[in-house]
Amino acid sequence: MPIIVGVPRSGTTLLRFILDAHPQLAIPPETGFLLNETLLRNPAPAAELARALTLLPESAPAWADFALDADHFIDAAACLPAQAGLPQVLRLFYKLYAARLGKPRFGDKTPSYLQRMRTVAEQLPEARFIHILRDGRDVALSWGQTWFAPDREPELLIARWAQLIGDARQQGQGLPYLEVRYDQLLNEPEIQTRRICEFIELDFHPAMLDYHLGSASRLEEHQARIRSDGQLLVSKEQRLHQQWRTTLPPDTSRLDVWRHQLSPAQQAACKRAGGELLAEFD
Repeated sequence: MPIIVGVPRSGTTLLRFILDAHPQLAIPPETGFLLNETLLRNPAPAAELARALTLLPESAPAWADFALDADHFIDAAACLPAQAGLPQVLRLFYKLYAARLGKPRFGDKTPSYLQRMRTVAEQLPEARFIHILRDGRDVALSWGQTWFAPDREPELLIARWAQLIGDARQQGQGLPYLEVRYDQLLNEPEIQTRRICEFIELDFHPAMLDYHLGSASRLEEHQARIRSDGQLLVSKEQRLHQQWRTTLPPDTSRLDVWRHQLSPAQQAACKRAGGELLAEFD
């Protein structure tokens, strides 16, 4: 089961669509189910766990993104064996999602699982983690323009980037864990895609290289996110605009944009903030 992780704006959606273009594999929009501590600690009946999944995240539920009927999912969970727990309910969700698309295999793309890989592996031992890494300077420029950026200053975002990647590498020790460079994926898509397929034991399919032909329709799943207090968090249009580049073939012009968008002073500050990790991308 491939689990795509990465710092935001590192290419996780691109990688999702490459894998999802395979006729046997379905990757839903971000789930984030295993970020919820209450869910992890709740030894409830399967139907109750399923109902909880449909209400996550509590601040702005995302269930509408999956185009699954909540009542059907909860009823199906109630039919699981009496001893079924969270792992079985999670697998049921993924199976129903994949079945909606006529596919037998499934995975997940939740970038923030990069800090929770051990938790995910405890619940889903079949998970194989694919960590996509992008130059922190390009990440900072892209991340800083989003509604979910923790800051706007490139050097502060790069410091966060370095921390998250360090956490991921620590989490990945002893787990089935593969790192993929964003720049290499753009420059040599078939080589890197075949490498990923070998890691997840999936036969390569040429449709994966034409992911952009179907990505626009897949993006239509993304719905507006409404806060629990009824306020709009982000509109459907904003979410689609955020990912529009995934509807195009691999675009190497998106590499090293920091060289002409960051001032010399900003570049120096970013280099200090990124340290040895950023040097890997020079």
